[in-house]
Amino acid sequence: MTRRIIPIANANPRGGEEVGLYEASKKIYPRTVRGVFARWRWALVFLTQLVFYGMPWVEWGGRQMVLFDLAARRFYIFGLVLYPQDLIYLSGLLVISALSLFLFTAVAGRLWCGYACPQTVYTEIFMWVEQRIEGNRAARMRLDAEPMSLEKLVKKWFKHIVWIGIAMWTGFTFVGYFTSIRELGMAFLRTQMGSWEVFWVFFYGFATYGNAGFMREQVCKYMCPYARFQSAMFDRDTLIVTYDPRRGEPRAPRRKGPDPRSMALGDCIDCGLCVQVCPTGIDIRQGLQYECIGCGLCADACDTVMRKMAYAPGLIRYDTQNGMEAGWSRRQLLRRVLRPRVLVYAAILLLLVTGLLASLVVRSPLKVDVVRDRAALARIAESGRLENVYRLQIMNATEQPQRYRIAASGLEGLSVSPDEPVAVDAAQSRWVAVRLQVPYGSVPAGSHTVHFGIREEGSGAQVSEKAAFLVPR
Repeated sequence: MTRRIIPIANANPRGGEEVGLYEASKKIYPRTVRGVFARWRWALVFLTQLVFYGMPWVEWGGRQMVLFDLAARRFYIFGLVLYPQDLIYLSGLLVISALSLFLFTAVAGRLWCGYACPQTVYTEIFMWVEQRIEGNRAARMRLDAEPMSLEKLVKKWFKHIVWIGIAMWTGFTFVGYFTSIRELGMAFLRTQMGSWEVFWVFFYGFATYGNAGFMREQVCKYMCPYARFQSAMFDRDTLIVTYDPRRGEPRAPRRKGPDPRSMALGDCIDCGLCVQVCPTGIDIRQGLQYECIGCGLCADACDTVMRKMAYAPGLIRYDTQNGMEAGWSRRQLLRRVLRPRVLVYAAILLLLVTGLLASLVVRSPLKVDVVRDRAALARIAESGRLENVYRLQIMNATEQPQRYRIAASGLEGLSVSPDEPVAVDAAQSRWVAVRLQVPYGSVPAGSHTVHFGIREEGSGAQVSEKAAFLVPR
C-alpha cells in the first residue's frame, strides 16, 4: 500500500501518546460506467494509442515518418528534416504546448488530465484488462479479500503477464521513435539490440507497468505538479465538474415514485455511485478538489441514476462556480467562458502558431556551418598565393539528392578550391574542405571578413555564411 502524510493537531513532541505521521491509502476499485463522457474517454484512448503505436510503422518517402535519430542528429517529421541548428522550432513548440495548457485549463479545467494524459490513458487500459480478468468492482474487491487460492493465483499472474506485455510493447514503441523501429525489431529478434536501447525499453516499460498498474491515482494526486499549480489558472468562470447542492440537498436514500420536494429532500439519493466510479476516489459533492481530473465519469453515473428515478439529469455536470450560483443558462455560461483572459491566451497562441508555421514554410532546405582549419591558419600555396583552409558542413534538408556550388566574396582576387559542384545525398550532410586564396601581398595584414555563398543547382536555394580570412604580418 502507498502511504500519505496526514496533519496532526495538538501533538506533544516531548511525551504522551505517539502519533503516526502516515496513513495507509486504501486501494481504489473504480466502478465501470457508461455515458457520454465515458465514451469520449475511450475514444481518446483509441485515438492516442493508434497514433502512438502506429506512427513509427508508417513510412514517408521511403523512411520512417517520425524519427528522432539521435545518433545521426537528424529529426524526421513527415516531410521535414530538422537538424540541431533547428532547436528554435522545438523551443517554439514547447512554448505553444505550455500556452495551450494554460488556455484549456482556463476554459475547462483539467481536460488534458481526464482524457488524454498518458497516465490516464494507460491506467484506463490496465484497469480494463483487470476488469476482464478479475471481474467487476465487487468481484475484484472480493478476490483481494480472499486468502490465496489457485483461482486467485492464476488470475493475478495472468493479469500481470498481460500488463507486462503491454508495458514492454509500449517501451519498445517509445524507443522506436529514436531508432528505426524496423531495425530495432530485427535487432530484437536477433538479440542484437544496443545497450541503450535495451535500457530504455525496460525503463519505459517498467515506468508504464508501475504507474498504470500500481500507482494509478497516486501519480495524479501526489506526483504530478499540474495538480498543484492548476489553482493559479482556475477562476470562478472555469468550467469544472461540479455538484449542484441547491438541487441535490438534503440528500437521502429513497424509492422511485414520490416527489422529493414533498419529502423535503433534494434530488441526490446518496447512492454513492459518483464516488465509486471516480478514478481518484473523491466525493465530488464536497466541492472543487485538486484531486479531480475532470473526467466527468461521476456525471455519467449520476445521470444514469437520475434517469432511473425519473429526475432531470445534470445534478452533476460541467459548470462554473459563478454559473452554478447565479443559475445561468448555457448561453450565458458560454459567453462568460469566453472572457478577456481566455481571449488573450487564444490570441497569443494563434500568433505563435502562425509564426511557427510561417517560419517552417519559408525555412531554407539548406544549412551550412563553417569551421576554420586550426592546424594551419594561413600558408603560402605552391602557386605563391596566400591560402586559408576551411571545413564546410553542408546539410541537405530535402528528400532528394542535391548538388551545391561554393563561391566566396569579400576580397579582391579571391578564388575558391574546389570549384566543382558538391553532391549531398537526400537528408544527409557532408563535410567539405575548402581553400580560399588571394594573391600574396594584395591584402594588408590582419583579419578580413569574407562570405561563403552556397547555392543549390536545382531549386536555386542559397545560403551565405560569414568567415574570417587571416593575413599574417
